[in-house]
Amino acid sequence: MDIETLYREYHDKILNYIRKKVNNADDAEDICADVFLKVQKHLLEYDEEKASASTWIYAIARNAVIDFYRCNHVEDEISEEIASSEEIDRGLLDRETLEELAEALKKLSDEERAVIIFRYYEGLSLKDIEVKTGMSYGQVKLRHNSALKAMRVFFEKKTARGGFHIV
Repeated sequence: MDIETLYREYHDKILNYIRKKVNNADDAEDICADVFLKVQKHLLEYDEEKASASTWIYAIARNAVIDFYRCNHVEDEISEEIASSEEIDRGLLDRETLEELAEALKKLSDEERAVIIFRYYEGLSLKDIEVKTGMSYGQVKLRHNSALKAMRVFFEKKTARGGFHIV
């Protein structure tokens, strides 16, 4: 896959994703440009056996948004979406296959699995998940944190057993 194909396929999606996380349109454009520079720089290192192109590019975008907030020393409270996504091991989406993620999701309770799916696959905020599930906000937050912890433990154990290698 070449950079032109990736750019055409993902630019608008990535820009929309970043715009949801950053209030300033100019900043979003700059971050998006940086994302595709990083994609181009590391394209030869990309391994499609570790993650899909989509997963890889979105992980770069998520990390770029987090870096934007860190570098600009934003004093205001970082949005719930950025703060909670930062809790995920930064390399998790880069190195796990969809099968491994599915295996990890099976280890969660039904409520934890639902929160993770709503949060990361449907892009809902914790407040939206509260409304959708009928759980209180505190319950949603608790399920979210416990699910992330359980998934982190799952992948740490898998790494220790040699199930996959971190590059």
